[in-house]
Amino acid sequence: MKDIRRLTTLSMLISAALVLHIVEGLIPIPVPVPGIKLGFANIITLITIMFFRFREVILLVVLRSLLASLFGGGISGFLFSVTGGLASAIVMWILYKKFSKYFSIIAISIIGAIFHNIGQLLVASIYISDFRIYGYLPVLMISSVITGFFIGVICKYAKNLIIKNIDKLGLNFDDK
Repeated sequence: MKDIRRLTTLSMLISAALVLHIVEGLIPIPVPVPGIKLGFANIITLITIMFFRFREVILLVVLRSLLASLFGGGISGFLFSVTGGLASAIVMWILYKKFSKYFSIIAISIIGAIFHNIGQLLVASIYISDFRIYGYLPVLMISSVITGFFIGVICKYAKNLIIKNIDKLGLNFDDK
């Protein structure tokens, strides 16, 4: 029963991440800088890190990226999304599971946003065969700090709500 509950919950989280990814794409960003996003789907990634195992977090990122690319974005959209998402998820997983006494959820979210952009720039540099695109990193870092902060605040409050209502939600997992 516990495995079915985990799978069902994970499926709902993947769906929520996909919806947030699509909604985010519909919101115009008032900054004339390409590539800057709000990172709504990272809310779900960070919440999944808090309550699930590593392999389930990776599955969430890969499936969200794959499904999002099927709804629009193609193979290049998938490569950007999955590389940034995996870089972000791996770093946030390590920080949350091993160093959360030193880093707040907000700091983990900001660092995750930075690594998301670094991963995407890696794909872009390979795609255009020019590593000078990393000169764009300072601009992306500023946006990462801003968006990562707000995503972290949302996750901090979401975590508290989930913990308060964990039994009602049926998420009482003993084997994280």
